[in-house]
Amino acid sequence: MAEIKGTLIPIGGAEDKGIDYIKNAKENSRFDFFEAGILRQIVKLVERQGAPKIELITTASSFPEKMEETYCNAFGKLGCKNMKHLFITHREQVDTEENLNRLKECNCIIFTGGDQLRLTSILGGTELLACIKRRYQEEPIVVAGTSAGAMAMGGTMIYDGNATRAHLKGEIKFSTGFDFISNVIIDTHFEKRGRFNRLAQAVAVQPGILGFGLAEDTGLIITGGNDIEVIGSGIITVLNGKNITYTNLIDIAERMPISVENIIVHILSQGEHFDLTTNQPARPGVS
Repeated sequence: MAEIKGTLIPIGGAEDKGIDYIKNAKENSRFDFFEAGILRQIVKLVERQGAPKIELITTASSFPEKMEETYCNAFGKLGCKNMKHLFITHREQVDTEENLNRLKECNCIIFTGGDQLRLTSILGGTELLACIKRRYQEEPIVVAGTSAGAMAMGGTMIYDGNATRAHLKGEIKFSTGFDFISNVIIDTHFEKRGRFNRLAQAVAVQPGILGFGLAEDTGLIITGGNDIEVIGSGIITVLNGKNITYTNLIDIAERMPISVENIIVHILSQGEHFDLTTNQPARPGVS
């Protein structure tokens, strides 16, 4: 398979948007919004290909106009004036000539938060999604997603599962994601909403995939489809099930507590790297 030329940026949600009037806003991020915030990182990457031309896809959200206002304001503070809103709430709106032409002309696509199942059920199998994936694979475009928009990026997607019951068999519901990145499942708001057990069960059920739990205001820059760099103010948790030695999943009834032994766990913060070819943390430039 040819090397992927695009950049993928899943974000754990609640990224700093430079809204200084929110109480304790500066405490929510350890990095200056204008210099090192996640949205600034996106802008820097896009600017390598010229002036940013951003398309915002709010399909996951029940409040698309509010999302548009929020992100246009945030990126406007960073000097990006060319942000357009791809307003899609139903499948019949997706594959219009205008939408497809706009996606061919932009150099950044951002999926907002909301309901990831709504996002995939509306965009799945469309020419618009095929166009995004094709451009991501063949061109140096940036594709970012936050919260639900990040969860939809993997080949497998969690679409439901209450964290307080995530230790019970069958409480986690899965569907197919957009498959921008295969053999990966992404969970968001990971620390704040206590989702470790949820992701652990997902990996135990499918030990051939890697689980990435993204804290809020924390994300990944994935280049070449393999190299991952952590960005943002929090941590990411990586769960690898390849060495699982025992689980009771096949022996217990639905909604009984699960047991899983020997899951590999990595905790990484800003600037750390992870290699998807080896499934190990990496130190670029260090042999």
